[in-house]
Amino acid sequence: MSETFTPRRREAAAAGVAAVLAAGAYCLAAAARGTYPLGPHAPAGAALGDIAVPFHAHLWDLLHGNTTGDLLFNWGSGYGTPFLPDLAAYLLNPFSWLVGLFPRSSVGTAVFLVTVLSIAAAAALMTHALGRLHHGPPWLRALLAVGYALCAWVLDDGAANPGWMWGPVALPLLLLAADWCLHERRWAAGAVCVAAAWTGSLHTAVAATLTAGLVLLVRLVVTAPLLPGSTLRAWVRVTGRAVTMTAAGVLVSSPVLFVAVTAAQDARPGPLTATDGSPGLLAQLARLLPGGQAVPPLPDVAVGMLGLLLAASLPFNPRVRARERIAWCVLPALAALALLRRPEVLRWHGLALPVAGPYRAAFVISGLLVLAAWVSLSHRPGPLALLGGAGLVLLLAVLAHGQDALRTPDRLWAAAGGAAALAALWALELLHDRPRAGRLVTPALAAGVLGGAVWSAYAAGGPAGREVATAPAGAAYRALRAAEDWPAGRADPGPHAFTANDPLLLGGQGGGYASDQLPAALAQTLHDLGAGWTHSGRQTLSPDDPVGRALFGVRTYLVDGPAPDGFTVGHAPAPPLVTVRPPGPGDTGSVWTRRETVLGGALYEVPVPVPAGGPPAVSHGSSGWTVPATPAGQAGTVLAASCPPGSTAYFQPLWFHGTVSGLGATFTSDGEQPYTAEGVRLLGPVPADGRVEVLLRTSAAGQVPARPLGCLRAGALEATLARLAAGGGAVVTAGGHSVSAVLPAGPAGTAVLSVPAVRGWSCSAGGPYTAPQSVVGLIGVPLKPGDSRLTCSFRQPGLAPGLVVGPASAGVIALVAAAHWSRRRPARSARATRRAGAAAAGGPAVPPA
Repeated sequence: MSETFTPRRREAAAAGVAAVLAAGAYCLAAAARGTYPLGPHAPAGAALGDIAVPFHAHLWDLLHGNTTGDLLFNWGSGYGTPFLPDLAAYLLNPFSWLVGLFPRSSVGTAVFLVTVLSIAAAAALMTHALGRLHHGPPWLRALLAVGYALCAWVLDDGAANPGWMWGPVALPLLLLAADWCLHERRWAAGAVCVAAAWTGSLHTAVAATLTAGLVLLVRLVVTAPLLPGSTLRAWVRVTGRAVTMTAAGVLVSSPVLFVAVTAAQDARPGPLTATDGSPGLLAQLARLLPGGQAVPPLPDVAVGMLGLLLAASLPFNPRVRARERIAWCVLPALAALALLRRPEVLRWHGLALPVAGPYRAAFVISGLLVLAAWVSLSHRPGPLALLGGAGLVLLLAVLAHGQDALRTPDRLWAAAGGAAALAALWALELLHDRPRAGRLVTPALAAGVLGGAVWSAYAAGGPAGREVATAPAGAAYRALRAAEDWPAGRADPGPHAFTANDPLLLGGQGGGYASDQLPAALAQTLHDLGAGWTHSGRQTLSPDDPVGRALFGVRTYLVDGPAPDGFTVGHAPAPPLVTVRPPGPGDTGSVWTRRETVLGGALYEVPVPVPAGGPPAVSHGSSGWTVPATPAGQAGTVLAASCPPGSTAYFQPLWFHGTVSGLGATFTSDGEQPYTAEGVRLLGPVPADGRVEVLLRTSAAGQVPARPLGCLRAGALEATLARLAAGGGAVVTAGGHSVSAVLPAGPAGTAVLSVPAVRGWSCSAGGPYTAPQSVVGLIGVPLKPGDSRLTCSFRQPGLAPGLVVGPASAGVIALVAAAHWSRRRPARSARATRRAGAAAAGGPAVPPA
């Protein structure tokens, strides 16, 4: 190969070294911790098991035709929910699709690989992006890129959700696109980079795009005098290219973007997170030092001691022009401050806070720190600059002493890493005129960066996790597959829980579902019918009582049981997926009457409780009862009621937080409005005297519903189910996103599908397709006398316009690229020849930024 390509080969080699170092450090830390799949322990963070693995398991099922749903609809979670929004949120990282190459039992290994490959790609791309910012040794750029790819955000937040891990990959992609705008070239390639960033992870694309725009603005300010033509004309040209390129790239992602936006409008709002009044500036500054975890969570921005030391040296580096120093010092500071105030947090996250916390965009601060570090390093910081940076880091360490994020081992490793990095940088400066001697310092510096990265990744994991319950989960999967009878009935993995998304992990059709995209209508429906939720309704739970299971046609379910699997398989009678009830609105005043409305039969005796001992509860009518805090030495508040002897009493604590006792049963209720709602719970058989007393004990005043007690009459459920089986769906079939039933012809009524009525459904009972009615949140279709055929189909809102705009935008980009290529081909060849000649003569191979 000719010498002309040596710089390119060196650039590719440096990017490869960065990828290997970053991925290797992460794997070494996982092996040292014994973290699955490099050891027997599950990751300490619950998010990996609750979100990433179940969704990737469902992707595996889709790729192998092993599930009841399709890309449009997921029959397994929440008793039926749209799937495209979850695909966009969690599974569009291109590396995620490698899961199809693994056995289903090794999905956890595939998820780990997605994270590792994302880390490697981020390191490689950032190595190249730094070279477009300033010239300099590619090996040193590679070491800074390792710090970026293994920044604290990746280790603490991103690695638990491979969908987010496309963000650190997207940022250098967009920085490259911004560089092309600055040099007025590769418009089409830049638009493709924008499309890749926005399609791969909408959750992180907004922050990455804003950051790339701010970097372009800084570079315009710094380099405007060097651009051809007047400064104003240069600004207009570059800005116009950036705006049009970004718009075109974003529009290419329209099928994903439009679906995500409409899903976000329909989704259950996440819990409000207080971002104003954060723990303080010192607590935030402590996150610049590697290692440890902050409590409460703070933006994780550490990039290792090398990057921190170099970024701190920038203000003292006289070889960097004053305007450039000021710009690169101010930009990361302002971006970090923006993450501490709620209005700016919303902008960084596309006007929607993630359920996992308000700092999903923190990785861009790490990127800006690495850019600032490279600006200083590429200008060879001298001894005074390095000492100034070391002084700032030392001052930071002293001020941050005692913060929750820093433990003694973290401080020791930081001190050792900082001293080694300072010594190596000083040696590089002293030996800059002796290249051979200087090359000996770079491997030592690389060893220090690798060691610091391994320690940071190791420390971020916290205590070793629990052992992976692969055998019980596999047994549960096989048990549900053996009992599955869809669509005649549902097999529900809940309420026994391995993860928050057991139906995705284990198969079946359950109420358990956790997602940022969880539809508000679905959460409210399950809530109104007596199921619990947490995360303010972004995680729903299956009902845990016979009537609750009958509402959703659950015939098989898992319950807690003995070792070795920890569960047993339960069976219960249930009506078909489609039933018919008499016309009329029904009573929806309490959870008990709402259940009767859906099933179309009288099931419960619902007494009005009265205070019967202890600190008296205060009635607020239909709003419920206020239960006072239990004084020390007292048993608690007693509510009493009368029920038919022989019936079975159930209690709905809802928002109550405390202990509930009655009829020999005692359980803890963890209700907290609106974060956690408790579902209907069993008390026990009503005695011969019919008296039911419930003892409520709480440390703080709480609330229970106005009618918290429901007494299920003996034989009432069995009689109702027999009637529904006789008059319900004679034949029910279900497709990937549709359901149909052949019903016995009869009088007018309402067909009820035990599927939440989320937006996008349309139904027909022999006439035109229309949006269904809501029967306590479930799909209801009016039936005329004699109607015997019902068909419902789901169409994802936002998908149709996205499929028009996206391909049209891609076509525009392709036309622009083709026109540019055909017009510029001779000039490009001549320019390539000039560049080859300049490189052979020892000139720069890449034009200066």
